[in-house]
Amino acid sequence: MAVEAEIDYTKSAQKNAEEYFEKAKALEKKAEGANKTIKELEEKRNKISKEKDAESKKTKVLKRIGKREWYEKYNWFFASNGMLAIGGRSAQQNEEINSKYFEKDDLFFHANIFGASAVVLKNGANADKNVKEEAAQFAACYSSAWENEQSTVDVFAVRREQVSKSSNKGYVSTGSFLISGDREWFRNVKLELYAFLSKPEIEISKTALNTNAVLNLEPARIVVDTSILNVVPALTYERSSKSIIKAVRLTPGKMKKSDAAKEIAKRLNFDDIDYIMQHLPAGGFSVE
Repeated sequence: MAVEAEIDYTKSAQKNAEEYFEKAKALEKKAEGANKTIKELEEKRNKISKEKDAESKKTKVLKRIGKREWYEKYNWFFASNGMLAIGGRSAQQNEEINSKYFEKDDLFFHANIFGASAVVLKNGANADKNVKEEAAQFAACYSSAWENEQSTVDVFAVRREQVSKSSNKGYVSTGSFLISGDREWFRNVKLELYAFLSKPEIEISKTALNTNAVLNLEPARIVVDTSILNVVPALTYERSSKSIIKAVRLTPGKMKKSDAAKEIAKRLNFDDIDYIMQHLPAGGFSVE
């Protein structure tokens, strides 16, 4: 490529060359200064972008914490027919559920193994076979059978009047219960869970909104704009999966619980890893 240059004929060739050399050096310094300024501006922009992303994630987590329901302190899920089931994460929580939330028409589920969550299906006495099977699978997963890497375990269910804390020999230890009468058995229950996100819905009876409303109308429904993590039995997921876009399958395995929680967080884009950890069974995982 040809380059045009003005030459002062009153000066020698050497003088012209020296002047052009000085001009080139000055232009090179200006270019270096411009590049430095551009780099500094890019670094500032990247820093601001990262700060905004961090603040956005922080805000999301705080919103989720602020919208937690009472049952989220336990293991929980909503069955395919909408019934709520809760289970203790510890012996103390098992006691709390038994004393505070286990009522007349509820069903009590427990894996037939030492070390298991006491699972109460609210209004479970009126549940059909499918829903009972879902609650049984939930109880199976939140038992020591998961930590033992078993593929199945037996589960039983009983009514409120069949569960007590005392006998003629005295009270049983914390987290333990005395069971009387016939048990409803669920044999070889498969240990399998699914984790997914959903938009929680709050239902308010129309009769509560309008005292003159006609009874038995469909409930009014208010959708809350936030995401909530669901960890449910595979049976519940299979009966509800048409409305679920993305889910993670969980079975007993070799992956550490903390690593499994991180993998679930990554796949579901759910940034509250502590919350995930709290709602997983004890033991190792296989994540699919």
